[in-house]
Amino acid sequence: MKILVTVKRVEDWEVKIRVKPDGSGIETEQMKYVVNPFDEIAVEEALRLRDAHGGEVVIASIGVKDTAQQIRTALAMGADRGLHVLADSAVDPLAAASVFKQLVDEEKPDLILLGKQAVDDDMGQVGTMLAEKLGNGQASFASKEDNLESANEKNKVPALKVQNGRVEVMREVDGGIETVSVALPAVVTVDLRLNLPRYASLPGIMKAKKKEIKERPLSAFAGATAPGVKIVKLEPPKERKAGIRVADVAALVEKLHSEAKVI
Repeated sequence: MKILVTVKRVEDWEVKIRVKPDGSGIETEQMKYVVNPFDEIAVEEALRLRDAHGGEVVIASIGVKDTAQQIRTALAMGADRGLHVLADSAVDPLAAASVFKQLVDEEKPDLILLGKQAVDDDMGQVGTMLAEKLGNGQASFASKEDNLESANEKNKVPALKVQNGRVEVMREVDGGIETVSVALPAVVTVDLRLNLPRYASLPGIMKAKKKEIKERPLSAFAGATAPGVKIVKLEPPKERKAGIRVADVAALVEKLHSEAKVI
């Protein structure tokens, strides 16, 4: 089976983000960029499915020239080849979905995997928009049951079950676990607990240097160059007031009761 996975280049979530004084964006000097953590989980699941069923894993990404580094990371994990749509600046979710739709039309994968959201903007819209544009079924927030976790991680077993032309997905809902089945081709967005992504090995890193990354400009895709969303201004959150210290638990309980009035 052929699986297409989207990957986004995002700021390292462990680095403190600083907004420019004029509010036009964030400070990018000395910034470290990584693969969006949710997308990394999608890559891992695609590799497990490929190893179980055969086929290939194709990585697709939209971004500046340096986005090739994040595509190479996915290739070093074990993906087969990459598609890089070169863009001078960030694209909004609708434009991204439009580009990925055209790539899917060309590649004709059996399954499209995305992270449920990107940690830079937290919009979580591309997967749903892509499924709508394709006219395919979608399963969102794919996860797994606790009792499957240790066995799956030890044996690198895919949490998504593909059989008889369908993909079966478990989702965490308020009442517990919900299982849905969707006909292929389908779009699936993955959540954090689906799997534990592997580290790229040294041989994998060396092989990734020779794997193909096909580059194309954003202008080559219809309907992707006119942004529908414009960021007007960014503001950092207000600084929180420092907390208070108490001598012991009894004093803490008294403060919570008499001042905070939460107990």
